[in-house]
Amino acid sequence: MVNMATDIANMKVACAYIRVSTDKQEELSPDAQKRLLIDYAKKHNMSLLAENIYIDNGISGKKADKRPEFMKMISLAKSKEHPFDIILVWKFSRFARNQEESIVYKSLLKKNNVEVVSISEPLIDGPFGSLIERIIEWMDEYYSIRLSGEVLRGMTEKALRGGYQSSLPLGYKMNKDTGIPYIYEPEAIIVRKIYKEYVAGHSYLEIARELNALGYKTKRGAAYEGRTVEYILSNPFYYGAVRWNRQKHDDHTIKDVGDWIIVMGKHPAIIDKETWDEVQHLMALRSRPYKARAAGHMKHWLGGIVKCSDCGASLMAGLNATRYQCGNYNKGKCSHSHYIKTAALEEAVYEAFDRVMQNPDELHYELKKASNEANTNDRDMILNQISKLSDKEARIKQAYRDGIDTIDEYKENKQIIDNERKALEAQLYSLKTSEADSSDEMLQNITSVLGIIKDTSKDTLTRANAIRSVVDHCVYDKENDKLEVYFFLQK
Repeated sequence: MVNMATDIANMKVACAYIRVSTDKQEELSPDAQKRLLIDYAKKHNMSLLAENIYIDNGISGKKADKRPEFMKMISLAKSKEHPFDIILVWKFSRFARNQEESIVYKSLLKKNNVEVVSISEPLIDGPFGSLIERIIEWMDEYYSIRLSGEVLRGMTEKALRGGYQSSLPLGYKMNKDTGIPYIYEPEAIIVRKIYKEYVAGHSYLEIARELNALGYKTKRGAAYEGRTVEYILSNPFYYGAVRWNRQKHDDHTIKDVGDWIIVMGKHPAIIDKETWDEVQHLMALRSRPYKARAAGHMKHWLGGIVKCSDCGASLMAGLNATRYQCGNYNKGKCSHSHYIKTAALEEAVYEAFDRVMQNPDELHYELKKASNEANTNDRDMILNQISKLSDKEARIKQAYRDGIDTIDEYKENKQIIDNERKALEAQLYSLKTSEADSSDEMLQNITSVLGIIKDTSKDTLTRANAIRSVVDHCVYDKENDKLEVYFFLQK
């Protein structure tokens, strides 16, 4: 007669840990591993409850803190009332592929009287069993390192051949027959608009706001942000190239440019190389935001921002900041004095701000000219797209009449065309209002800054940082008694 009470009392409580590698080289699926672990527990008089089965699916075993179910299991094992005595795994490599981490976690579990058992790699008792376990773990780690190296080499070779191994950016879809991306026009018009708006002088944020106002979404269906626009503008995929190895896989930080692989792909370009190069040049220029000045060693809020018209050096504040002079003239490197009293220089700056506020066209002339040219091009492009939609509409009607498409297919295609037409019409309307909105915002900023720099109760640092938020630099021409103030509009 079997004593069931004794059997239950002697039964050990187990948990199971299952992991499937990202490299997908393992021959057993999660379900297969789970079935084998449950069978093992039954045969060895162990209790394995469903809530004690932990699965990390498609996660690398190199770093434990990247595996949420593993960390949850370890946390319970460390607790006072740890709910299990044994952790069952199909192979030790499922527990960890990093031998250092494996030793740390197994030592921690051992202190809490929890044992790790590999059901496919039985070990003998005693010191030799421990040695064999370490050898198995070392071999697993070596395999992992070798495999990752082989995968990396394979991906590098594919990238050098212009192959595609990551998700496609906005404006493209994959041709499943050829394996070559093609231009997806409903998204490509967004890409072209982003590039044209940026060349016309708009900032990342301004472009993002406009796209969101028009109801456009990113490739993943999210709203646009300034950084999204910046990424699109810096992606060489749009002029026909393929970029790989830009980010580190573990923390996604950007690698040195020298480590990137950029080769020409087989896909068509949405943006010509000349335009892309122009945008990169503009991004490099505009990526130099105003430099906030530190409080120390600043004599006056105009220090460093006013330049000599002859040599380009900064005008330096003199004793007690009551006068300014070209720094190079003081050193004998500039032949023309640019001496000016601080009060006179301040007044000239105030007058420049007032002149812009009273006549914004003086500041905006070149920007408006470029913007108008871009708007004309955009308007022509949009009207052309609307015209093509009419042709599309005629074709889907004919396809329905000829019995090629069902009524449901016709309705679906008609809805897509209607949505595209509404979006294009909204773009036409936005062209009329975007320039005025940009001008209003700029004038508000200049008005606010003028109030700050005129306020003598404000400290030097506050006034210095305020003017640098809207002014790139000033040029003082002593001979013609003229001060030119160069405002910048990019954020």
